[in-house]
Amino acid sequence: MVNDVNYDKEMQKIISSLDKVPKLMLHTCCAPCSSAVIERLKEYFDITVLYYNPNIEPIEEYEKRKNEQKKFLNAISSDNVLNMIDADYDNEHYKAIVEGHENDVERGPRCRICYEDRIRYTFLKAQELGYDYFGTTLSVSPHKVSSWINEIGLSFETDEVKFLVADFKKQNGYKRSIELSSKYDLYRQDYCGCVYSKKARELEKEKTRKK
Repeated sequence: MVNDVNYDKEMQKIISSLDKVPKLMLHTCCAPCSSAVIERLKEYFDITVLYYNPNIEPIEEYEKRKNEQKKFLNAISSDNVLNMIDADYDNEHYKAIVEGHENDVERGPRCRICYEDRIRYTFLKAQELGYDYFGTTLSVSPHKVSSWINEIGLSFETDEVKFLVADFKKQNGYKRSIELSSKYDLYRQDYCGCVYSKKARELEKEKTRKK
């Protein structure tokens, strides 16, 4: 069955119903993807950015993306709270949970496992710290399966901690992320983060060069 839910409109309904400024635990994968999302949400939420991405390799790439995230947060302003939690790097954990899926195609089961791991961690941190909402910037990318992201998030939410459904690529969200990356001189990577996506990207570039 095709999931035809318009998650962008569902998010708009949530925002329009707010009668206070709730606390949002927002998982981010990188500064460029977070830029348009934070710009859109910072008026309505106190936001804590959660940088949890054990999939990213090598460690130098992980540190570079993390530092770019900090750089962006230091560069923008918000009338509401805007801070960051830096989670520990645990690439061995990532490799353990995707074992047996190393040869999956991009946007396949391995990616769903990765989404679920990062969204679960975000929910647990939001629950631990007493946040009202949790969410992720992942859906801003046209390379991610937004229906999976939202289905996973909704499977974790409770009456106390709600998942902020979204499809941030809507309303030119991805285009806006590119514009903001240029404005703030943010490093934009050319692969998702894991070694498998990096290999896939290198193969794609090699095929392009041979044409």
